Formats: sequence, structure tokens, C-alpha cells
Amino acid sequence: MNNSKMASRGGSSESVIRIPPYYYLHVLDQTTNVTRLEIGPKTYIRQDNERVILGPERMITIPPRHYCVVENPTVKDKDGRVVLDANGQVKLCHADLDVRLAQDPFPLWPGEILKQQVSELKIVVANTALRLRAILDFEDDIGEKRTAGDEWLFEGPGTYIPRKEVVIEQSIGATVILANQAIRLRARKECIDREGHPRVTGEEWLVKRTGAYLPGAYEEVVEVVYAQVLNDKTALHVRALKTFKDDFGVTRRNGEEWLIKSTDTEAHIPNVYEQVIGEVHITTLTNRQYCVILDPVDDKGMPQLGKKKLVKGEKSFFLQPGETLEKGIQNVFVLGEDEGLILRANEGFMDRDKERKPGDRWMIRGPVEYIPPVEIEVVTKRSAIPLDENEGIYVRNVKTGKVRAIIGETYMLNQDEELFSKELPPNVEALLLLDHDPLADRGARGAGEVKKSRDKSKVITFRVPHNAAVQIYDYKEKKARVVFGPELVMLGPDEAFTQLSLSGGKPKKPNQIKSLCLLLGPDFMTDVIVVETADHARLQLQLSYNWHFDPDARSEAEAAKLFSVPDFVGDACKAIASRIRGSVASVQFDDFHKNSARIIRASVFGVDENRKVRDKFIFTQNGLIFTSIDIQSVEPVDQRTRDALQKSVQLAIEITTNSQEAAARHEAERLEQEARGKLERQKISDEAEAEKARKELLELQASSAAVESTGLAKAEAQSKFWTMKIEAEAAVTQAELQKQAKSIEWAGERERLEEARDGELKYLTSQRDLEIEKQRELAEIETTKFKNMVEAIGSQTLLAMATAGPDLQVKLLQALGLKSTLITDGNSPINLFTAANGLIAGSIMPPRKKRRGDEGDEEDEDE
Repeated sequence: MNNSKMASRGGSSESVIRIPPYYYLHVLDQTTNVTRLEIGPKTYIRQDNERVILGPERMITIPPRHYCVVENPTVKDKDGRVVLDANGQVKLCHADLDVRLAQDPFPLWPGEILKQQVSELKIVVANTALRLRAILDFEDDIGEKRTAGDEWLFEGPGTYIPRKEVVIEQSIGATVILANQAIRLRARKECIDREGHPRVTGEEWLVKRTGAYLPGAYEEVVEVVYAQVLNDKTALHVRALKTFKDDFGVTRRNGEEWLIKSTDTEAHIPNVYEQVIGEVHITTLTNRQYCVILDPVDDKGMPQLGKKKLVKGEKSFFLQPGETLEKGIQNVFVLGEDEGLILRANEGFMDRDKERKPGDRWMIRGPVEYIPPVEIEVVTKRSAIPLDENEGIYVRNVKTGKVRAIIGETYMLNQDEELFSKELPPNVEALLLLDHDPLADRGARGAGEVKKSRDKSKVITFRVPHNAAVQIYDYKEKKARVVFGPELVMLGPDEAFTQLSLSGGKPKKPNQIKSLCLLLGPDFMTDVIVVETADHARLQLQLSYNWHFDPDARSEAEAAKLFSVPDFVGDACKAIASRIRGSVASVQFDDFHKNSARIIRASVFGVDENRKVRDKFIFTQNGLIFTSIDIQSVEPVDQRTRDALQKSVQLAIEITTNSQEAAARHEAERLEQEARGKLERQKISDEAEAEKARKELLELQASSAAVESTGLAKAEAQSKFWTMKIEAEAAVTQAELQKQAKSIEWAGERERLEEARDGELKYLTSQRDLEIEKQRELAEIETTKFKNMVEAIGSQTLLAMATAGPDLQVKLLQALGLKSTLITDGNSPINLFTAANGLIAGSIMPPRKKRRGDEGDEEDEDE
């Protein structure tokens, strides 16, 4: 064994080599360059011209279900012996292969190569196959000729025996097709599929047979296709990728789109030439809904482009491909008595025997339920606007442009009217939106403090306060009117307020107070003016004037004068200040300081012929009357004048203070002397009274000692007597009071129960009377309603309606010429009308099976 191992590593140098059984050697004769085979068991003696080039090597043993591949196999004769050439060298099939299966152990002849080691044969299980490819032309065991490049399957179960002409391309497993599944196959080259259909290269098809499917040699699985399960609420939107005939036998053109519903199939597997766009959900309309379909599809499946179709509920349907809803599902217009619809015709049509032209507008009023046809567009929905007697709206006619105000009635705009928005200047708008009383807080809020927004279509109202006036100008009539408060002003479409811009502040500044109403007073205004006396003393006066307008001047001419002066505050203050400055300039400071009130009043009001100051001052331009002037403060403007005035005031105060102090001191001394005399007299009288009181005290002490010794027992007895008497009387009084309380309580409870019973009885009686009256009135209403309906329809119409169905059935039977005989025992009633319906349906309609989704309620008919 050691020798054999050494020889196999590079040729043995020993002369004697022992070859075990099932081993072999390759010996090279160096003289002839021929290699021969030596097989054991034997002892080989190497000659000098020989060399062992291989071995000893174990023979190749192939167990059952195994194989190996030998390259350059030997050539054998018909008896299976190895063929040698003339030199004794073994003949080989060069570049050839030999697949050898289970057999006795064999050696490798010189030149043979073990290309593939001993390997187990490949077992192909069920539902699998080997895709084989021929690399040489040959004829297989069943006599079928194979050309190089051919491919075929070796399907299991079985054991694959390799051949030198065949190579294994791929191991293929079967694809299991479940319910609602299919596999998509593609042809790799032209072939015939398992169902015997010829396929061209690249063609795709579906296999829907449930079970395991093993693709052919020239078939490949593209994907597993799942079925789309359909129900009553969904449908499948499908598009054709080429012209073909679908599963339902309908020829579909390239690009055609259609729906597959649950009535067609419960589950649909898309064809290879069908593209699933998506699911379409059912559109359901209630009896209060409708919709408009754009580009509807007709019965033949052709889209009617540009047309519209109105669908009313109750109904359920699927939108066909290309169909869309114009505005979705819309609710039926339910109009009340105070509602209406403005309609516009988009195209000409006949509306209840009336021709409508494109662009016509009209209005329908409730109460009514309305579904607009496709030729009509609903412009807007109108509701009646309820207006109180102090409310109104501005309405404009769109045809004539005329604007009018509707006040104090419930009004609904018609098809030719719209709400008119009345615009006002921004400052007037701001004054209208100020939410405060001008009498309480004049000018306290600015024009920008807006509390709420105004509806411009409503009639503008303004509450004129008491003792105030508002001027309104009509631009159409070109005249003004004055309204005195308290009053509610309502502006017409062409009227506007006259705004007042008055002076304010101290001293007065123009355009400080914005207002719409003129307050008639009485009121006051305060102003600060600077005057200068004859000796050039400059003084600052703060004056307050009481004013009012004459409330009796209510004529049209006098009312117009109220607004003739736009800023009467500023003008009046300027005029009064001018008069005061002129009068003060003619007097000295000391004189003015002593008689300032008279000088100012005389300068403003003037004096009469008796040199007496008048009591009022009137502005004739607008009737403004000043009644009094209040001098609130007089302050020098010059500092030296102010100092001199302060010194004189201090000196006068000091003199007055000293004189008052001396008088007070003298009076205090006098009062002190009088008080001392009164005090002495009081002391003497008090001592006399004290002696009398001491004498009475001693007498009382003596008598009290005597009473104390004798009256203690008597007092105790009397106290016990009175105690017991009081307790007894208290007990008696308590018992009487309890008795009275119980009597009062029971009497009150009895009265409460009696009143409750009486009230409940009265309530039930009134409730029953009301219920009886209600039922009586309802009965009368129903009787009147039925009577009116019968009178409106007419007896002949009712007779025609009642006999329309039977007459029609009789005429149909007479037209068909059918006769029928019914035999009954009289116990089971037979509806002759229903029997007639059956006869008619059986004669006209052929028997058919009802399909899901068909309209109607017909049952399956027997032949």
C-alpha cells in the first residue's frame, strides 16, 4: 500500500510493485512510447525501459442510482473489447464524452479523463420538471429526433438519466393556481401551449384552471393575477389595450372602456389585453336627490358627447366610462311659501306649453318641490325678507336701474330685482356705526371707533334724540328737510345726511366734533380767551356760555336756519370773544378786577335804555340764544401783574385776619368772666343738694335694715308662689297654642288639597275640551280637503282612473285573441286582474331568467 501511494504521487522508482485488487497502473514503455494498463491483483516487475506514470489507483466504482462522465472514452468493438492501434496504443474518441451508470468497478485507460465525479442521479419529483436543451443532434429512446438547440421538459416524478447530447438549463416548479387566481404566461418562442393553442413569440395569455400548472419549455410565468371580487356596490372600470374578444364573448376595440358589474360575474380576472383603471362605486340617489350626467352613454355603449342626462331618485346606477356628474349629487329644491328660485334658460325649450328662449329669466315660488331640467340653470335661491314697520331694504331693478325702498312689509325679490348697496361717505358711515348717545357723550369717541358693521342693503335708520334736529338732503328732488327728535329717520335711496363739523376744546379749535344731529339745548360751551385792559394788563379768561335754540321755531323757514351756519360753536365763540375784548380794553385793571362780571355781561348782552344789562343775546343767522355767562377763572397772563395782584390780595387778607383776631380775643375774655360766675353759683347749689341727699340716705338705710330682718321669709314664700303660678299659666298657654297650631295646620292642608283637586279637575276638563275641539276641527279640515279634492278632480275623472287598469287589460286580451277558463270551488279567491297580467306577459314576453340588476319585479317564467 505504501508503494502504491508513492507511485501515484509521481511514478514509482521501485522495480517490484504489488497491485491490490481493484487497483490499476499506467506503465509507459519508453522504447515505443506506448502506455499500457496493468490491472490487479498482481505483482508487477518494472523493466528498465518502463516507467510507472500513474498508480496504483483505485478503480472507479459507480453505485446504483449514480453516474459519472468520462472524457475521451476508448473505442470498443461490437463485443465490447477495447480496440488497439498498430502500435498497441488504445484508440480514443477524442473530445467525446461517455456517461456511465452503475456497473462493475472499471479502470481509466490511458488518455481517459474523469470529467465528472461519481454523482447521484437527479430525481424529479411531482409538479416539477427539468428544462433540457440539446447540444447535439440525436434521436432519443422513443425515436424522437432532437436538433441542437431544441428544448423540452422532463417532467416528474422520475429519475433523469443524463446524456452527453443534453444539458440541464433549469429546474422548473409548478405554479399552484387557487380559486379566483390565474397565471399570466408569455411565449419565449413560437410553440403550442398545453391546451393545444398555437402561440407566437412574445404572446401572453392567462391560465385560469385551478390546480398546479407546469409551464412548457417555451413558456415563462410573468405573474400571478388575482381576481377582482365584485359586489352590488362596486364595478370594475376596464380599458382594452388591443382589439380582442373578452370573456363574455363581446368584441372590444382598442382603447374602448367599459364596466364589469356583479351582474356579469361575481369575480373577474382581467385579461392580458384588459387594463384595470380602477373601481367605480355605485351612485345612489334617494327620493329627495337628483343628478345631471355629462356626456351620457347610450344603450349601445356609445358616449353622447356634449349632451346631458337628468337622473331622478330613487335610483342606483354606475357611472359609465366618460360620464361625469355636473355638480355631484344634488338635493331636490324644496321651497316654502316664503321661498323662490330664479331660473335661467341655457337653451330653448317648451316649459308647460310656454316657449322659453335662451337667456330668459323667470321665478317660481313655493310651496313646491322642483327639479330643474338640463336646459335650465338655477341662478339663485330667494327667500322672503320680513321687514318691521321701522325696517326696510333698497331694491334695484336690473332692467331699468331704478332704486326704491321697501319698508314695513315682507318682500321677496323677483327675477329682475336685486339688493342695492347704498354707499355713504366714510365719515358719515363712521358716525352711523358709533354706538353711543350723542347727548351723554358728545364727541368723546373718534370716527374710527366702529362698534359694528352695517348691512348696506338695508334702509339706513337714525334715531334722532330728544330736543335735537337732523337735516336730510334729497339729491333727486334737490331739496332738504329737517326732522326734529324724538324721531326715527329712514333715508330714501337718493337722500343723505348733512354732517355737522363743530369747533371744540379750550380754546376752541375747528373740526373737533363730528355729528349728524344738531342738539337744540339748553346746553353750555366753555372757551378760553385772552383780554388786555386799558393799562395793558393781559388777562386769561375761562368763560362758560349757556345757550339754546328756540324750540318754538319749527316752521320750515326757521328749521332751515338751524343748519345755515355750519360751525355755529366756533362762530359764536369768536363773536362773543370779540365783544369782550372790546369792552375790557376800555377799563382799568382795578376796575375790571372789581366789576368783571358786569363788564363781561354788558359787553355780550348789551344794555337797554335804562342802562340795565339785557338777559339774552340772539344770533339772528341761525336763532342761537345765549342766556347767561359764567366766569370760571380770571388769571393774569403777565408775571408782574400776577405778582402785584398777589401782594394786594395778601395785604387785604392780613388786615382782615388781624381785625378778626382782635374781635375774637375780646369776645373770649367776656365769655370767660361769665363762665366763672356761673361756676361759683353752681358749686353752692350743688353742696345744698348734697346735704339733702345724705339725709335721705340715712333714713333709707334705717328702713332697709328693718325690712331686711322681717321680710326675708315673706319674700321667699312670695317668690315660690309666683314661680309656680307662672309655670302653670305657661303650661296652659302652651297647650292652647299647640291646639290652635294643629287646627290651623289641618285647616290649611284641607284648603290646599281642595284647591289642588279643583285646579286639576279644571285642567283636565279644559284639556279634554281642547282635544275635542282639535279633533272636531281636524275632521272638518279633512272633510273639506277631501271634498275639495273630489270636486277638483271630478266624478268622471275618478271613474276613468278606477277603470283604467281593467279596461286596458280587457283591450289587450281582446287584441291578442286569447281565451282562458278558470275553474275554482269558490273557496279560494282568484285575482282576475293578476291572471290577465300573467296571460299577457306569457304571450308577449319569451321565457327568460331574471338577471341581477334588471329593473322590474318579474319572476322566472316556466315554459
